[in-house]
Amino acid sequence: MTGDESERVRGLSPETLALATKLVKRGEVVVIPTDTVYGIACDPFSEQAIEKIFQAKRRPHTKALQVLLPSVESIAKLSLKLPAPLDVLAEAFLPGAFSPICEAQEECGLATVREDGALRTQGVRVPDSEASRRVLQATGPVAASSANISGMPSAQTAQEAYAQLGDSVALYVDAGPTPGPVASTVVEADCAGEDGIRILRVGVIPETAVRKVLHDNTGLGDTMPGHTEETGNARA
Repeated sequence: MTGDESERVRGLSPETLALATKLVKRGEVVVIPTDTVYGIACDPFSEQAIEKIFQAKRRPHTKALQVLLPSVESIAKLSLKLPAPLDVLAEAFLPGAFSPICEAQEECGLATVREDGALRTQGVRVPDSEASRRVLQATGPVAASSANISGMPSAQTAQEAYAQLGDSVALYVDAGPTPGPVASTVVEADCAGEDGIRILRVGVIPETAVRKVLHDNTGLGDTMPGHTEETGNARA
């Protein structure tokens, strides 16, 4: 480990959490563990901080960022709404590797919200790991994407993230290897769909599992896989 790496990569501890919180509030970007891969994160209300994520990752601005939350209850607190039938899926799969696309209400102040005419949306995640919960309980909600250069392999350790992102990130919170490398499953509501959803990205949670939960709880659709596609909201 180089001198600069040893200063930026720090083990998960109360002191590291306090530093991460301070840096996020100051508009810096940090790398944190999740229940899939490591993520690069910042204040979701700061356009300047969000731009740092895009620059660090060399990420096209056409691709959205998710917001990572410490709890399911945080969704409503941020003036986000789970449209039907995503509320049914969220009850089954959150916390976990499930990323529903929420509707952002008018009073939602997140700088990560995507607008398409009158429709305002935001992908969210509530990671299901003790390490990520500790981080997010300290920092509060963060805008996030995978901690890697766009198009490169996702990082399953803080060291792998540092090898790609280097000093473009102020702090790497090292909680050991994550389960990765498969990302979360991203789903949006789609009134034109037979079961009311469209799966934008299949990840940890298989499409069959998503559609089975929906069918079992609402009677909509069937349990056979359908069409999936990648969109701007999918790779967050």
